Amino acid sequence: MFNLLQKRRLLSLLVFLAAALLVVVTGCSSANAPAEQGEQQVVELKLAHFFPSTHPAETDLIQPWSKAIEEATNGQVKITSYPGETLLKADAVYDGVVNGIADMGLSCFSYTRGRFPILEAFELPGITYNNSKVASNVAWEGIQELNPQEVQDTKLMMVITTGPGDLYTKVPVRTLNDLKGLEVRATGLSAKTLELLGATPVAMPQSEAYEALSKGVVKGNLGPVEVLKGWKQAEVTNYLTQTPFLYNTLFFVTMNLDKWNSLSPENQKAIEEVNNKFFNEVGAGLWDQQNEPALKWAVDEKGMEVITLPGDEKDKWISLVKPIQDDFVANMNEKGFNGEEILDTVKSLADKYNQQFK
Repeated sequence: MFNLLQKRRLLSLLVFLAAALLVVVTGCSSANAPAEQGEQQVVELKLAHFFPSTHPAETDLIQPWSKAIEEATNGQVKITSYPGETLLKADAVYDGVVNGIADMGLSCFSYTRGRFPILEAFELPGITYNNSKVASNVAWEGIQELNPQEVQDTKLMMVITTGPGDLYTKVPVRTLNDLKGLEVRATGLSAKTLELLGATPVAMPQSEAYEALSKGVVKGNLGPVEVLKGWKQAEVTNYLTQTPFLYNTLFFVTMNLDKWNSLSPENQKAIEEVNNKFFNEVGAGLWDQQNEPALKWAVDEKGMEVITLPGDEKDKWISLVKPIQDDFVANMNEKGFNGEEILDTVKSLADKYNQQFK
């Protein structure tokens, strides 16, 4: 049994050891604190899109934009691109970003038609866009102005467009009579547009158009000029009828909302500055950079004839597709939106940017 003196000595020893241990722990914590505070957590993001790895959407936009974001955030945000539908199919990209299957994504709004009813205003026929820079600025500014609820479930980085699409045909189309009954590859809203003009739309993906044109299954196609070279369709068509009021397709680059909200305010600001720079310097005119050399190649190398519709003929075409605009306004009003205001916003911005980027 311990006597009283031994108990006191033991108690003193325990108190001393406890105090010493506290000093050591506190000292270690203090020593480690600066290192922990100085550590930078790296956020790695997966970006899904459907373009091939050689397409300018990947090589000229996504890759340099991703690198610029990494540099602007001091290496704290890194983006890995998954092109060619290797992570998500084209029509599943937006919802895949919402659900966190991908952290970021690039695709077309129109691949899930009906899910973005207000944004369909920017693809309506009868509105003239001089080029993709015009159409992209109209879409991006218009979306920010209208602020539709349908895109609030992700963080939009930017919206870019193909800009105007033209008719590429095996026979010349100079008037509506030339278009009547002509089999033309088109899908979605473009098919409805061509039907109102008297053509016979044939639905098929762009990847099948070359063979269909070469075999005469269809006599034409409606799309951006870049397909003449990129898809070699100038080899199987002879005429290009300029129709800058028939076609426009919107692409989004967007981010999962939770991932965005998890970033520091400093990194969010840095990313938005990079977004603005790449939208203005690369994204807005991305299709112009493809269209111009493609048209030159089609004309100079393949002998394609370019047809410009006279003013009165163009007015006839635009008047015939106006019912699609009217239907859009009526549908928006039925859904509780102001359809006229939405359409007027798009038209007003188109006038503004057509003047700016002639």
